[in-house]
Amino acid sequence: MTSRATIGLAALQDRFQKALLSGDDRILSIIPDSQRERRDVLLSVYRHAYSQRLIEFVENDHELLHKYLGDEAFREMAQAYAAAQPSHDRNARYFCVHLPQFLKTVEPYKSQAQISELAALEKALNDAFDAADALVLTCADLGRFRPEDWWRLTLKPHPSALRIDCQTNAPDIWLSLKEERKPPRLQNVAESTHVLVWRQDIPKLRLLGAEEAMMWDEAAAGTYFGTLCELVAIFGGLGGAEARAAGYLQGWIDSGLVSETELMGASQRLRTKPTK
Repeated sequence: MTSRATIGLAALQDRFQKALLSGDDRILSIIPDSQRERRDVLLSVYRHAYSQRLIEFVENDHELLHKYLGDEAFREMAQAYAAAQPSHDRNARYFCVHLPQFLKTVEPYKSQAQISELAALEKALNDAFDAADALVLTCADLGRFRPEDWWRLTLKPHPSALRIDCQTNAPDIWLSLKEERKPPRLQNVAESTHVLVWRQDIPKLRLLGAEEAMMWDEAAAGTYFGTLCELVAIFGGLGGAEARAAGYLQGWIDSGLVSETELMGASQRLRTKPTK
């Protein structure tokens, strides 16, 4: 039997970690039996407790997915995820980051797209909650620009803003669960449902029309406002394109979704008080 005194602390920690994460039993050679139980039983108890703790992390981050699947199915899913994605980060907050992709690619979950999309929505809301604070733009700030300069404006989204596209009615299911109503039956949608998640005091979620989603994606990529108006005109028709684009921008500013603006060629960053 290997003595704990013959290996260093780092090697001991590494061997114990492998025993928990991959079922490596070599640690048993340096674990003594207790007066009441054998070492293999003691290790099994510790493994079970560790596994249960990981499952609790999934439950904490995905409360509505838990409600949707029910206790037994959710626990089975969480156990499968914990087995496939062992924790390698000391911060429990990051344990579930791969859950949407896991559910999207592993049976029996990948054939139920609403499950991975619900997980993605909850992950986005968690990420929005944890995102950095930033100062937000106001309409008064935009008023400092001359009208002839507006075509050169670029916008920087708030750090908490995230965009998701869903191929099912997962947003409707999410909202029903949030409001403690019976969720609707699964429906696959012909066109993607565009979702914007951000934090304005608290994490929020709202649906975007196809035109607004296009404009948001282009704005987030740094497209100038003049070009955004042209894209809106191409997308939804020339009539009223500038008014529609301005309306979308007004809504984003009112919702605290824009943190900075710049002029092409002449930097002018406008900042106001941070969100609280």
